Amino acid sequence: MDLGKSEALVPKSEQSNKEEFRQGERIRAYVLEVRRENRGPQIILSRAHPNFVKRLFELEVPEIYEGIIEVKAIARDPGERTKIAVYSKDEKIDCVGACVGMRGSRVKNIVTELHGEKIDIVRHSEDIKEYIQAALSPAEISQMQLIPDEKRVNIIVDEDQLSLAIGKYGQNVRLANKLVGWELDIYSAKQWEEKQKTSEPAGETVSSTPSDEDSKEEEEQE
Repeated sequence: MDLGKSEALVPKSEQSNKEEFRQGERIRAYVLEVRRENRGPQIILSRAHPNFVKRLFELEVPEIYEGIIEVKAIARDPGERTKIAVYSKDEKIDCVGACVGMRGSRVKNIVTELHGEKIDIVRHSEDIKEYIQAALSPAEISQMQLIPDEKRVNIIVDEDQLSLAIGKYGQNVRLANKLVGWELDIYSAKQWEEKQKTSEPAGETVSSTPSDEDSKEEEEQE
């Protein structure tokens, strides 16, 4: 690449497998490294690094550039899919809506730049249960068993949600793992029942819906 007074290189390893560029074409890239060499600085660029997606969001979403919305984490499978977790410091501004833009205009521009790479915009939460649920979207979770000491969670989903939660070739759960920083183990209700028969229960089990006992307590309080 010609940068004017200097040249830069975009290695194949720093591109997605869907990208092909023609001579003379203008492209955007993230400055990954600057190497000092005898013939002058060697600039290494990347279009596969997660920070490239972050910089694209900064360009498209003024609220991120201005620091009102913060990018908390990014997990990326270059050319295929990215999950990006965002948080708004201003409660009046919806972080997900701002990143999507009116009629999806902002995120569409980024998807176009990334040659059709899918982007999941996730609302970050300090509540790890809410964060995991958002990270695994669009799958719906029935129960979670948290094991905080190991930063691991067993996730139980209905049979019709299992393939959605795991994703094609395990992509959805793999990216969610990276995004939240916990190890996520997915089970169908039947698989979980079988596992419980052969192992001791551990951790804190959390249901996505109120239990019967909780409902009775609420009725008594009323």
